[in-house]
Amino acid sequence: MHDSRQPPHDNVAPGRRKRRLRDPFLSGLLAAIPWQDLLPERYAAWRPLLAEGLGFFLENLSPQRRKEIIAAQMCLLLAAGTSERLTALCAQSPALHKAAQVVARQRGLPAELRQRLQALESLPSSQHMAPLAAQLRHELGGDLPVDLGAAPLAEGSVAVVLPFAWTEQGERRAGVFKLVRPGMDARLAEDRALLPHLAAFLAERGRALGLPALDYQDMFATIERLLREEVLFEREQHNLRAAGAAYAGDPLLYVPRLLPWCTPRVTAMERVFGVKITDAALAAPQRARIAEGLVTGLMGRPFFSSDDCALFHGDLHAGNLLLTQVGARVAVLDWSLAMRLDRAQRAALVGIALGALGMDARKIRRSLAGLGEMSADHPALAAPVDRALDRYVQRGGLPGLDWMLALLDDVAATGAPAYPENLIVLRKAWLSLSGVLADLAGGPVPDAGLMKLGLLHFLAELPGRSLTPLDLPGVATHASNAEVLALLTRLPFATTQWWTRAARLWPQVMQNWTGAA
Repeated sequence: MHDSRQPPHDNVAPGRRKRRLRDPFLSGLLAAIPWQDLLPERYAAWRPLLAEGLGFFLENLSPQRRKEIIAAQMCLLLAAGTSERLTALCAQSPALHKAAQVVARQRGLPAELRQRLQALESLPSSQHMAPLAAQLRHELGGDLPVDLGAAPLAEGSVAVVLPFAWTEQGERRAGVFKLVRPGMDARLAEDRALLPHLAAFLAERGRALGLPALDYQDMFATIERLLREEVLFEREQHNLRAAGAAYAGDPLLYVPRLLPWCTPRVTAMERVFGVKITDAALAAPQRARIAEGLVTGLMGRPFFSSDDCALFHGDLHAGNLLLTQVGARVAVLDWSLAMRLDRAQRAALVGIALGALGMDARKIRRSLAGLGEMSADHPALAAPVDRALDRYVQRGGLPGLDWMLALLDDVAATGAPAYPENLIVLRKAWLSLSGVLADLAGGPVPDAGLMKLGLLHFLAELPGRSLTPLDLPGVATHASNAEVLALLTRLPFATTQWWTRAARLWPQVMQNWTGAA
């Protein structure tokens, strides 16, 4: 394992000239990638950095890892395309694998590449059952209390899933074990140790290439933590219990129940029979209904929860969303990357939306300050908030989650202090889910359903609001009576401000409205 405090190899100091890889095979592999096909023209300036960053990561893996990568590439047919080779490459690295799952849902990329990367969401397993059974016996402390299947079901970036059966109250039942793939602990540790050095490399090379500054250290610190949590099975088991209670009785979403044979290194749960939600043969109305249910259930339910801390799933790619064979419900799997939003954070996000509805830049800045480590008068907030109000006017509709997270991205790009990690994970979760929804519904799915859900909660709270102190937030909407009254008072002024901006941005407004129509 590399010491994360020291560069893993002797070639980590990034120079200002284009770096050349010492390994001729890796050099040839990267040179053969048509980067112009992978990144659209509007991102052309980033192509050299992406190529050099991937080269840096690969060359600073241990010699044994590089041999394994080369062997996997050699096993492919000579006619294998770029997408297939990149998919095989990602399968060799937990860090690249996890990043690819997110990239797979970026609709601006070529369809062939996205389809290849989407295969990484749940791969057929290449593991043999005998060593996995031995690993299970070691973890469970003796003979297995169940009958294992003949072969693993699937594997992800870190774990492998094994089927089993057992008898309960005279009835034969099916379950699965989830355990870490053999050798993955070492790969995971090596990838995690490399990420800080990759961040430093990208920052320096980005400056040399004249690219906008990004907080690579914070970005990769988040990825490192998410990778570490992939093997914290006890935390996933805790999250599964909490999620099971939160979604009990939900007409669409289903969380598998845990089984007694769980340990810190093994999760046992009931087996769900179904297909990835994006592969399901559904009529268009069914797809639209399920897409809306996923938005309101997976994002709206935690957002408008009355709990002090609300659990949300942080890794909503299609491999974790299965349409079940019974009852056409969606099973939500893999709760290892789950996070919580506290009540103050949700109140601040609602405050941002209320500020947009009232065209109140000051209100938005105060709410943003409540999410991070800066004051409402921080100079980094003024320009992003102004641009966000322009976007709100241009696109019309309601200021939903897409709009709010774009604002947070814009603020982060200014070099302002980083937002809490759970907000970064929330952005990743929505990004992944948006891609799934677009594939499911055949086009972008608006997040206006979240605002509608908030309105329903507000109407439900109305009878009790007459007895509520002005500054006390609503139980589910997180908006106080004072905020609601301030918005109502501002509406005439907000309308004038909206039309003033619309007049200035009229060509963009008409273009967006015409495109939406």
